Amino acid sequence: MTRQYFNQDTLDFLCQLSANNNREWFNDNKPRYEKLVRAPALAFIEDIAPALQLISPRFQAIPKKMGGSLMRIYRDTRFGKDKTPYKTNIGIQFRHDAGKDVHAPGYYLHIEPGSYYFGVGIWRPDPMTLGKIRDAIDEKADQWLTARNDTGFSHTYGLSGESLKNAPRGFSRDHPLVEDLKRKDFIGVCELNKKAVLSADLLRTTVGHFERASPFMRFLCKAIEVGFD
Repeated sequence: MTRQYFNQDTLDFLCQLSANNNREWFNDNKPRYEKLVRAPALAFIEDIAPALQLISPRFQAIPKKMGGSLMRIYRDTRFGKDKTPYKTNIGIQFRHDAGKDVHAPGYYLHIEPGSYYFGVGIWRPDPMTLGKIRDAIDEKADQWLTARNDTGFSHTYGLSGESLKNAPRGFSRDHPLVEDLKRKDFIGVCELNKKAVLSADLLRTTVGHFERASPFMRFLCKAIEVGFD
């Protein structure tokens, strides 16, 4: 399907929100948010659902204003240093049906003026989940290397996220895969450009990029004992 979801007006709104990140301005401009951000994002989520099911039936595309694949624009200011009330990006996450939050396996699209990218994998898994992934890398090293080095995946994504300074407990610093074992996040990131985001081919581009992450996502799902295929 070819359809332009986001346009320059969308990006202009996000820039203006960044410069006027307060409740009064947002409330005055909420109809523009609905038209330029939320409505096209929900349409994108609805349209990608059939293709996402073909990649893996376990990942959900939920076009709901609240509680679905579109992440809230309202920032949780309780714990972070940034106390501005609104996020200035569009975040769309397609989560595994076994997960309930951003730490679940997922596919992600980030749209922010000057920063556009796809993300795949698991961000900041809990200790038990992280342990399962590390054990799988250690015990099934050949499978991990096959997934990590898959041509489609490795030529599209770069592994990103935070890592420990030293080998995790229970693993030698001389372990041949110590750099992977040190990871606290198991995510692949692929940068986009503005032209791709505003293109009528965004949906097709997204599906293609998500498909190329299948070996990586399949390994992670198997490691934490949830389905993929």
